[in-house]
Amino acid sequence: MAKIAVVYWSGSGNTEAMAEEIAKACNGDLYQASDFNANLVADYHAIAFGCPAMGAEELEDIEFEPMFDSVKGNLPCKKIALFGSYDWGDGEWMREWQEECENLGIQMVADGLICHLMPDKEGLAACRQLGQLLDSE
Repeated sequence: MAKIAVVYWSGSGNTEAMAEEIAKACNGDLYQASDFNANLVADYHAIAFGCPAMGAEELEDIEFEPMFDSVKGNLPCKKIALFGSYDWGDGEWMREWQEECENLGIQMVADGLICHLMPDKEGLAACRQLGQLLDSE
């Protein structure tokens, strides 16, 4: 069985709800961004990273972005998923984040998953599906 990490930052609880649903679906280890680092990457076959849209549709820059910047060089040999919630805009932050990952040669298991505010029933189902994709060999 693959060992999976689900790493997230959440200010309002919306992205946290997504992370918890993904982790349940894949029996993943759940980490807040401040508790994850480059030394842990080697322990996992697949990792889901979650961060909501902040400011002008960008990643949270105090905890999440510095952590992600420190681990992204170790990700090309892993299966990776991206997810997050938003309140305004159209998902530009997710498209830019995914493009950055693809340009680094990171293997994405799916397009980035976004939910408007708190995930609804369909959003939770999409989170479970993403967790299952991470868990498939």
